[in-house]
Amino acid sequence: MTKSANLAVSHGLAKRLAGTGVTVNAILPGPTLTDGLEQMLKDATAESGRSVREEADAFVRKARPSSIIQRVADVEEVANLVAYIASPLSSATTGAALRVDGGVVDSLAI
Repeated sequence: MTKSANLAVSHGLAKRLAGTGVTVNAILPGPTLTDGLEQMLKDATAESGRSVREEADAFVRKARPSSIIQRVADVEEVANLVAYIASPLSSATTGAALRVDGGVVDSLAI
């Protein structure tokens, strides 16, 4: 399923579940230092002599120049949003697409 389809499904579910107390949201992580990314960067780190973190951050600066934080996110930073969205603190948040992308995507909430 495409990202667009996933977003449409989550928004549709949020509407369908309106008034039930159940919220449905989509979390959209950007460049994140996952185990998979670390594995992918192993060859590059061997060549450059840089750490995985340094290599990943350099990639973001080069390939995602619009990133406001100019680094990859940590898995824990994505998990923090998941914890918030799963908590009662976010009870008024539903049907939302929430980014954890360090500002890679320029967007305005209207």
